[in-house]
Amino acid sequence: MPVHKVHSDISVLNDSLEVPGIGHLPVNAFVLLASEPVVIDTGLGLPDRNFLEAVGSVLDPADVRWIWLTHPDRDHTGGIFDLLAAAPGARVVTAYLSAGLMSCERPLPIDRLYLLNPGQTLDVGDRTLTGFRPPLFDNPATVGLFDNRSGACFSSDCFGAPLPSPELAQADDVGAVDVEELRAAQLLWATVDSPWVHNVDVQKYLGTFQTLQDREPELVLSTHLPPAPGVTGSMIDTLSSAPRETAFVGPDQAALEKMLAEFEPAGGGHQSAPGSPG
Repeated sequence: MPVHKVHSDISVLNDSLEVPGIGHLPVNAFVLLASEPVVIDTGLGLPDRNFLEAVGSVLDPADVRWIWLTHPDRDHTGGIFDLLAAAPGARVVTAYLSAGLMSCERPLPIDRLYLLNPGQTLDVGDRTLTGFRPPLFDNPATVGLFDNRSGACFSSDCFGAPLPSPELAQADDVGAVDVEELRAAQLLWATVDSPWVHNVDVQKYLGTFQTLQDREPELVLSTHLPPAPGVTGSMIDTLSSAPRETAFVGPDQAALEKMLAEFEPAGGGHQSAPGSPG
């Protein structure tokens, strides 16, 4: 996993995932070097990823004091139990619903939970972290956060964008992406990840951006986007139009069979078993 610093006390642990027919989706986690260090989300759980090694390139995992889980989807929880084992003094900051959803598969240790709702704050020694509900989300347990010291907003899935190449998905700055390509990709992601956006009262939806507009974060750090400094206003403008976008419709079985056929070796078709017709 590439690791790069985007602020004096914030590092991005970057990964990406190819989504056929959509693009290369960044999958980021973050280390916030507060006086009580915080890891925000814990990446993919694929067997060839070593999340602890990535954390260890920034600080000793044993020094982690807080693990902020923005929501319990698998691309956010991949390394959480390894990190809990390596950081015996760490507690998991998350919502009640998030902890409940995880209990369906592997429960978080209840004595290490710190339950926090949007609007509530957490003191991590040299700064205050404030939870908020991002305007777009795919999980009702989602709680993003603002860091009052760095001016960063950690927006979870909101502002995400599938990008044309792994190089762009792992870019140090979203400025590497063409402006119009970025707009189209963010609107596509909005319709994929938050399909309910087509059913909302538009004025109420626009009102959900008010917290971001009031805070004016200098840096937006989304799980599914390269770091985005200085472009919060333009990204809000982009997502404001999401309810009017065409609803995403995924591939069906016929499309899947076509894709599988394209993967077959040249010269054609599957091999018949010995003695079978055809």
